[in-house]
Amino acid sequence: MAPPPTKSDQQVASEFTAYYLQRATKEFAEDLDKVRAADDFKNDALQTLISALQQGTAMFSAEEKRMIMQAIIRPRRFTPCVNGHISAASICSG
Repeated sequence: MAPPPTKSDQQVASEFTAYYLQRATKEFAEDLDKVRAADDFKNDALQTLISALQQGTAMFSAEEKRMIMQAIIRPRRFTPCVNGHISAASICSG
């Protein structure tokens, strides 16, 4: 079977940004609701808020983004070790 085509750094960055924003908004949902409900929050501030959240992606290198996206697509399989504990297959030595 042929390996899947490799995505460009730009494609990976775009997918990572979408994933990062999804996770950030889920994690900070309560706080974001408070910000949006504030009396001084105006509709044009929404783009500023989105931009501020997107800035968090800058702390990840292109390689880190690629590794994270690959881990999401292909999560590790977990198998029981000989001693009965559940461990990542690559870590479990038997």
